[in-house]
Parts: sequence; C-alpha cells; structure tokens
Amino acid sequence: MQVRKALFEIGQVVRHRVFAFRGVVFDVDPEFANSEDWWQAIPEAIRPRKDQPFYHLLAENEQGPYIAYVSEQNLLLDDSGSPVDHPDIDKHFVVDAEGGYHPRPQALN
Repeated sequence: MQVRKALFEIGQVVRHRVFAFRGVVFDVDPEFANSEDWWQAIPEAIRPRKDQPFYHLLAENEQGPYIAYVSEQNLLLDDSGSPVDHPDIDKHFVVDAEGGYHPRPQALN
C-alpha cells in the first residue's frame, strides 16, 4: 500500500479550483471516507478519485458559512490573505496577529 502525504495542513486556507468557495482545513482523511450516497450525488463527469486525501473545511461562499468535504485534486492554496468568516473558527483555531490559524489544543479525556 502506498502512503500518501496530504498536500495541505490543518490550519491552511484553501480555495476550490472550480467553485467559488474557500475555507480553513480542520481535518484530513487520507482517502475518501464519506457515504456512497454523497459520492454518487456528484455528477460522474466531475467526480473525483477516492484514493486521495479529502479535506474537511470551515468554508464560506457568497451564501455564508458551511462545512465542506473536498478532494485534494479540487483544492488550491488560497494566498489572498483574507480571513475566513466562519462561526466555528474559534472552536477549532487560535488566530495569530498575522491571521494564521493554529489548532487549539485538544483535551485527551
């Protein structure tokens, strides 16, 4: 089995290659780990491969904030420097003076 390294890290801001949204990575699956119904709902012509990292994002678009699940092949690093406006940012991250997102320490028990 080939071990893949995720291209993006928790706390990085990314944007979708095709659709107009961006977000902060808050979790990564080494390969597709969502439901088959979710997978089948994507039109076949644009359905991504399952054998790649998939990212959980605190995302935003023109309609507002939401949680997104996106394949690595559909993401690019967002270098705009603009903050992501999502109500769960403070739950997952500490934001530094330069706007960087650093994961909050998690209690083990």
